[in-house]
Amino acid sequence: MMLLSIALALTKLTNSFDVDGVKVILRQSNANNVVAANLYLLGGARQITAANAGIEPFLLEVSDRGTAKYPKAVLRRKMSRLGSEISTEPSDDWTMFGVHATTEVLDSTWAIFADRVMQPTLDPEDIALVKTQFISGIRQRRDDPDALAEYLADSIVSAGHPYGIPVTGTETSISSLDAKALRDYQATQFVKSRLLLVIVGDVDRAHVERLVRSTLAKLPQGSYTWTAPPRLPEKAPAVVMEQRNLPTNYIVGYYSGPLANSEDYQALRIATSVLTGRMFSEIRTRENLTYDVHAPFVDRAATAGGLYVTTVAPDTTLKLMHSAVRELQDGLLDQDGLGRLEQQFLTEYFLDNETNDAQADFLARSELYRGDYRAADKFVEELKSVTPEAVQRVARKYMKGMQFAYVGDPSQVHKALLTSF
Repeated sequence: MMLLSIALALTKLTNSFDVDGVKVILRQSNANNVVAANLYLLGGARQITAANAGIEPFLLEVSDRGTAKYPKAVLRRKMSRLGSEISTEPSDDWTMFGVHATTEVLDSTWAIFADRVMQPTLDPEDIALVKTQFISGIRQRRDDPDALAEYLADSIVSAGHPYGIPVTGTETSISSLDAKALRDYQATQFVKSRLLLVIVGDVDRAHVERLVRSTLAKLPQGSYTWTAPPRLPEKAPAVVMEQRNLPTNYIVGYYSGPLANSEDYQALRIATSVLTGRMFSEIRTRENLTYDVHAPFVDRAATAGGLYVTTVAPDTTLKLMHSAVRELQDGLLDQDGLGRLEQQFLTEYFLDNETNDAQADFLARSELYRGDYRAADKFVEELKSVTPEAVQRVARKYMKGMQFAYVGDPSQVHKALLTSF
């Protein structure tokens, strides 16, 4: 009940309004003097093509090298004195461009932030430098077996879906970007209809309206409309293998989950949590076959669930993982045990979402995935209403057609085990 009361109280402090065409959600909180202002440029993978993949985070990164009002040296000096942070986080559904500042320096930080959105300099020398950094990061992904396995698994489960275009780009797409491409994209895609601004902190509506009206509200309106993407396609089990000489083997698999506005959304979230606990107990604690095993839940508009493990005994481990999935599909959970797990999940979830940044992201997901930021206050109630029957139903419905990536020694695993899920 305490968690439900907290969620409801927070909702009462939150409201939504429009500032000359810019959608704003404001949660007023005086818990501290930190303000998180997250600007979501909506669309993510659906706003790009294979040819220009990565252009949005690339453009925002280049904007850190100077704007019309703040040349590079001035921008860096001012940001250092302010002690604020401006970050870019691309994802499949949006690119988040965010401010993290104290109330005392919010206005000064916002001025730089807004100018980076509206008037980046886009100097060719800066573009070349950022291009080198981006391409280096893409190449380094292949040097990290964990990152490589996740990338490969996500690539095959997302093939044929808009999420199949990597929002961080490829070597080919990043190499093709130049000043003209960036300017054209900024002029046509940085429009008010694509913006959702979520602010959490000790700042009132009048203050927010003044900041937005003098800056972002002057952007073109555009004609973008947010819609939910289709579900990831359901496929026959598949596996891609990458041979590497490693001390252990990395196995990641994903399957298509429900859309985030589906009644199955919360049930699958709980089901993956149950599966994580069971696999950890059996494979990590009892058999000591791994240092990490879990069932990830990929939280986006079109969700995915999965399996992850790193192990020196893949055959034995996969058999145990398969048994854990079957047990969840064939049996019913104990109601009291499920209730305790749900309470533990909620406690951990709210502890993870205490920061202003995390609260802003939670509100944005509720607004976009559920159609109303006020759906956030139903989160606790919906999770606590998940039944053992619902967990079994979603396990049967979604935990199949696993798309696996295996990075390590292929001779240590029988492929048939990977395609049996």
